[in-house]
Amino acid sequence: MANIFEIFYRFLILGLISFGGPMAHLGYFRNIFVEKLQWLDEEAYAKLIALSQFLPGPSSSQVGFSIGLKRGGLIGGIIAFIAFTFPSFFILYLLASFNVSENDNNFITGVITGLKLFAVVIVADAALGMFKSFCKSTISKAIFIFSTIVLILFSSIYIQFIVLILSAIIGSLLLKNKTTTTEELKTKKIKIIPFVLFLLPLFIIPIFASSSDSVKLFNAFYEAGTLVFGGGHVVLPLLEQSLGDMITNDTFLLGYSLAQAVPGPMFTIASYLGASIFTHNPLLGAFIATIAIFLPGFLLILTFRESFEIYTKKRRILNAIAGVNAAVVGFLAAVFFNTVFPSAVNSIFDLIIVAIGLYLFQKFKISVLYMIVIFIGIGLIIA
Repeated sequence: MANIFEIFYRFLILGLISFGGPMAHLGYFRNIFVEKLQWLDEEAYAKLIALSQFLPGPSSSQVGFSIGLKRGGLIGGIIAFIAFTFPSFFILYLLASFNVSENDNNFITGVITGLKLFAVVIVADAALGMFKSFCKSTISKAIFIFSTIVLILFSSIYIQFIVLILSAIIGSLLLKNKTTTTEELKTKKIKIIPFVLFLLPLFIIPIFASSSDSVKLFNAFYEAGTLVFGGGHVVLPLLEQSLGDMITNDTFLLGYSLAQAVPGPMFTIASYLGASIFTHNPLLGAFIATIAIFLPGFLLILTFRESFEIYTKKRRILNAIAGVNAAVVGFLAAVFFNTVFPSAVNSIFDLIIVAIGLYLFQKFKISVLYMIVIFIGIGLIIA
């Protein structure tokens, strides 16, 4: 019980102060759990990060869940997730409940305008950074261009899934990963029960989606959670397609901006969107959406955490992952051009502000929190 209580308050504190996105969260986790508390060593922590990158899902939350698993078993993993996620969940639920996007007050309008412009900067920065990391070879750049064009022209969750499969096949066959190993690793089997639990909703829930708004909501967010390779930003195109006309572009973009402005995992954009969709019961909507988008990644952690190392030593698997990574950069570029940019940039002045903001953000590495304050100020001036 002492372990569970310590897991709870350590992750709750992190959930209150962890600004800056998943990479920053991993830095916080390392500082607390590796250096200060020594719950695990550097090698074990590096393996958890590698696993989170290998599987779809929210990387920092998956690492936090895994740390909780190591420290306190399944209950420890669940407690770590609840504690780390609750602050951002609660804040975004409240903001959605107050309908800030529909408020005619000039102050609120200015804040929303600034946050939407900031969303353009942060998505552009994420796309550029991921392009540099994942699209270094001619083949990976070709995959990026292909996925961007296809998703701009044919925006569908099923098309995205097909593009992911094709990209994995192309990467496996054509990309050249230089990583080799002579190390003999003991083969460990995947865990069948969590893997079955991961697959069942993909086949069963869609059948009943039309019977209930709650089931439809769960299905949309679960689908997105199963396909999110590449971190929090990549959830944007998947959610956009999964939700369809359930949410407006403005509400979608504002939710993304607000998720950037609060501490904790960016996947809690689901909390805001779920509450905005379920206006008759926003708490239920926020809860369903949040659980649905996080659940697939956690079930996959339980499935592969003991066996993943043997798979990531295989060259074809590494190449397939590289192909998928290049494709998801294209996904992010497509949602930038289809949704983010046209929803926020309405004039040459807006375009200039975004261009200057992107330059300053990349050149001087200004904190996300400071950038949010700056753009809110600009939004207030515009209003």
